Amino acid sequence: MTVRTRFAPSPTGRLHLGNVRAAAFNWLLARQKGGAFILRIEDTDVARNVAGGEAAIIEDLKWLRLDWDEGPDIGGPHGPYRQSERDASYGRAVERLAASGAAYHCFCTEQELEEDAEEFGEGRTAQRYSGRCRALDRAERVRRVEAGERHVIRFAVPDGTTSVEIHDEIFGAISFPTSDIDDFVLRRSDGRVTYNFAVVVDDIEMEISHVVRGVGHLSNTPKQALLFDAFGVPRPVFGHLPTVLGPDGKKLSKRLGATAVTELRGQGYPPDAVLNYLSLLGWSHPEEKEVLTRSELVASIGLDRVGRSDTQLDLEKLRWVSAQHLATESLAGLASHVRPFVAVESFPAATANLEAVVDTLRTRLSTYGDINAHLGLLYPPEGESMEKRKALGADPAVRKVLEAVRDRLAGAPAWEAAALDQAVRGAGADAGAKGALLFHPVRVLLIGSEKGPDLGKILAAIGRGEALRRFGQALG
Repeated sequence: MTVRTRFAPSPTGRLHLGNVRAAAFNWLLARQKGGAFILRIEDTDVARNVAGGEAAIIEDLKWLRLDWDEGPDIGGPHGPYRQSERDASYGRAVERLAASGAAYHCFCTEQELEEDAEEFGEGRTAQRYSGRCRALDRAERVRRVEAGERHVIRFAVPDGTTSVEIHDEIFGAISFPTSDIDDFVLRRSDGRVTYNFAVVVDDIEMEISHVVRGVGHLSNTPKQALLFDAFGVPRPVFGHLPTVLGPDGKKLSKRLGATAVTELRGQGYPPDAVLNYLSLLGWSHPEEKEVLTRSELVASIGLDRVGRSDTQLDLEKLRWVSAQHLATESLAGLASHVRPFVAVESFPAATANLEAVVDTLRTRLSTYGDINAHLGLLYPPEGESMEKRKALGADPAVRKVLEAVRDRLAGAPAWEAAALDQAVRGAGADAGAKGALLFHPVRVLLIGSEKGPDLGKILAAIGRGEALRRFGQALG
């Protein structure tokens, strides 16, 4: 069996971590099995769609590098990939069920439906359908349809069955009593099809083998299973991921301020770190590893290790995972990723020698965007720094050390961290100073603090001209 998974968002806004988690699992499973990942846009709820919603979804998925093999922007053999363009498919499918007797025309008015709901009494779902039109003979149905009488088409829940049995790859065997499932509507009186019907038609025509989605969709599964059976096709493999709760323990939603993927991008999280973290929401690695590359995730992901309990978003854990990913990047790669985030107006000199700057600060970074919070260490406020430097130069013992360091640096053949560190130590020998008597005054002169990164890295980061300028403020 060729594994074909899908992600089917509605274009109602930016993706947040809760809903893009489903996309991540589907993408990983498809890539692991050498299958196909399909992007489908469920845009039939026009009232909820937002301008640019589809483009925003595509942008977010591309940033996460969750590439798809078929979709609305690239096409494919099973299109269209927008539900709003699939009316012809839905029309053929609903007529097929009606012709087979698995669905029927219902002419009940709103008043009749309300009366039926009252007859069912307490404990029943409001508007539960009594099935009164199910008994109409075919000739009467044809006559009333041809007369233009307003109607819907309902699914005929099979007689003689007491339950719908589902196997879920995460939750196991689940039984849904058919007494809780009335003859549900497939096509409304205005011609629009319902969600459950459209999803099944789409999944059949797109040959979806695995339906992996949030557990909130579990209640839809018995109706969808009945529809797969009525069409005479095998049900897909179902897997319902546990709910992702916010840090406050409440369900994530756009309305309640769930973290959007675009926010993480703006803060400078690497996409591989976000994918890594999303995989940990409900799933665990066989060896309990938490920091995983994209290829490691593809190799190890599986629904068999997804738990059933709700999982909670932990933004501090996300920052930790991100920091581990940054730590493995090459210096050149990390500097190129950091560059767009540098606030050049505040730190104009930082980009001149950015690799050295990043090398000095990289252990302090959890995201690329963190760079600005730490650039002040290398570029402290000038007024306050100048006063500290003049005070250092006024102390004869300290001045002797600083002069020795300046002279060594002025003659340094290579402005590179290791060589500069050796130059400082050599100056200490020249001045008869070592340890704190050597390093503290030099570090205070350079960054205003006795503690901080290695002196060689600081000097390499700020550059020869700036370093000697700061020494000049202390020594005149």
